[in-house]
Amino acid sequence: MPPPGPPLPFTEPFIKTLEEAASINFQDDPKWYASEPRCLISESTVNSFVTGTGDAVYRSLIPLLEATNHELILVTCFWARSSTLDSLNALLRKLSEKAIRRGNGKITVRLCFSSSSLFQKLFHKQSLRGQTYPKASWTKQFGLPDPSELEGLELHIKSIFILPFSVMHPKFILIDRQTVVLPSCNISWEEWFEGAITFSGPIVENFFQFYKRFWCRTENLRGLPAPASDSDYPNPQDADATATQDLQPNAPHGHTVTHISTASPSIPTVFLPSPHRRNPRFQPFASSSAVSAPPTPLNVFILNLLAQAARTIRIQSPNLTAPPVLSAILKALKRGVDVQILTSERLMILEQLVTAGTTTARCVKTLIKRYKKLAGSTAAQPTDEEAALSAPRIGVLRIAYFEPLNGSKARGKEEGEPQQSHLKMMIVDGEVVVLGSGNLDRASWFTSQELGVAFFDRGLVGQVEEAVNRGMRGRERLVFDGSKLVGRPTNRI
Repeated sequence: MPPPGPPLPFTEPFIKTLEEAASINFQDDPKWYASEPRCLISESTVNSFVTGTGDAVYRSLIPLLEATNHELILVTCFWARSSTLDSLNALLRKLSEKAIRRGNGKITVRLCFSSSSLFQKLFHKQSLRGQTYPKASWTKQFGLPDPSELEGLELHIKSIFILPFSVMHPKFILIDRQTVVLPSCNISWEEWFEGAITFSGPIVENFFQFYKRFWCRTENLRGLPAPASDSDYPNPQDADATATQDLQPNAPHGHTVTHISTASPSIPTVFLPSPHRRNPRFQPFASSSAVSAPPTPLNVFILNLLAQAARTIRIQSPNLTAPPVLSAILKALKRGVDVQILTSERLMILEQLVTAGTTTARCVKTLIKRYKKLAGSTAAQPTDEEAALSAPRIGVLRIAYFEPLNGSKARGKEEGEPQQSHLKMMIVDGEVVVLGSGNLDRASWFTSQELGVAFFDRGLVGQVEEAVNRGMRGRERLVFDGSKLVGRPTNRI
């Protein structure tokens, strides 16, 4: 018997909206799903979930990445010299040595990114074919090992960026087209709170299609050889076990790998791409409820998820400036759904002002103000007992900002303590968790290319939530708690 798919109340409105938006989505790039959006619904087997700084996350992944036998595809947004890059360089050297030692062909490595500096973005080739880089630039421009150290690799480097704001924001790693790692972190120096989930199964094909159609274009990708034995494509859980042993002794503040154990090995999973746009659709005098976002699969799914929530919504996002999201949150609260938000007060302020014309702090204040008004109007209920019992009950809004233990530290002095939260996570009713690259800010919703995945499994949701709770312990500052306004405690999310 095939495993059950995602609950229909979540997926059917999502599919219907995408079908109705097909004429718009046919103009996107990539767009293979526009004519048949059901191809986005798949299954996965989740192996692990890790939290920590970007450096800690990548160190935990190294044993799994070292198991690559034929092809490693790494897509990230930002590229910078960092300890994370040092870990990647050590990995590339080991893979090269592995290929040379085997003597049966090179290992293909494809590195894709969008941004490395302001200068790079301003003078980047304005084509979705992107820019490729010769061997001579690897060391000086990207901080990679000298090509003479990587003779066992067939290495390709490519970048794509479209002015003014179209950054390619997804981050994912494909290992031998068998396993996917979906991290929130870049190849960068930022000491931020991050997460990464590792999984395999049919969903991997969606990632490969996304990569092939967007990053490769007309390039002819050769097929990978069939596995000669089970060890040719090793079990991700075996590598994850080694990762846990390697990471834990030096893991800052207890950031460790969580092995995932669920009742079913096949989890209903939805692939959620969000193609880039050049038009930011600025509407400075329009109310947030009147601003509509492009109907990308990720945008449509998130709005549908917020609309279908019955009990609880938990959001963790670096920024919160997308007008459609703010309106959807308020509607959910009005229906009686409890909403818990963890975001950042001062993260990438200049970028927020440029891409959104506002900041998360301002949007949080506006959301609280609108919630108080909603609570006040709901509190003015009729004195008639029967009418009061049937009156709608609004949900409890709880908002906190991320705050590092022992206060903020200057760059280079963090000592492994995350300074901001960069994890992108949404959990609804304890049934579904969405992870990936998409922030709940205007850039992610209107111009950036994004990529998310929704997993439908209560066991998985609980384990991811527990891991995040451990990592967040002592690292949040409560900004607003609406429980007193509505006269009841929030449901623990």
